[in-house]
Amino acid sequence: SMNLADTYAFTGTVTGAGGVNTPAFYVKRSGTQTLTADTWTKVQLNSEVFDTDSAYDHTTNYRFTVPTGKAGKYFFEGSVYGYSGDNNLNRLHIRLYKNGSQIVVFAENDWTNQAYRNAQMYSSSAVIDLAVNDYIELYANLYSSGGTPTLDSSTATRLTGYKIIE
Repeated sequence: SMNLADTYAFTGTVTGAGGVNTPAFYVKRSGTQTLTADTWTKVQLNSEVFDTDSAYDHTTNYRFTVPTGKAGKYFFEGSVYGYSGDNNLNRLHIRLYKNGSQIVVFAENDWTNQAYRNAQMYSSSAVIDLAVNDYIELYANLYSSGGTPTLDSSTATRLTGYKIIE
């Protein structure tokens, strides 16, 4: 055993200490995405900033899938920037889905009886326990009393995640 009050000078390679936060990914929109009003729609995060284990599908399914040997607790942070034009955005809802079912409510904002907005962005985070082959998707639901609900094409509509060192 080691006395943690002592000072140690290591030379060479230290193994078995620490860990890595992988897999890790950061994806975003690379163009606007038009939504059907008041309908849950998968956010098509189609541009990878990084993806350490090629575990995020940014071309067809738009989801993160836990690779073999990488089960555990994961941290996710996501945001959606929605707008409708003409100050008609009434609701903006964001959720994470696990294996096709809602697991986390990221944001539930309703301005139906208030002054309407043209655009709004919400961000949130969650820690989720995942098994191999579980998958995570970001969904949004925007309602507009006029105009077309749209997701912005910038770093404001994004999802990032990584495995927590346990």
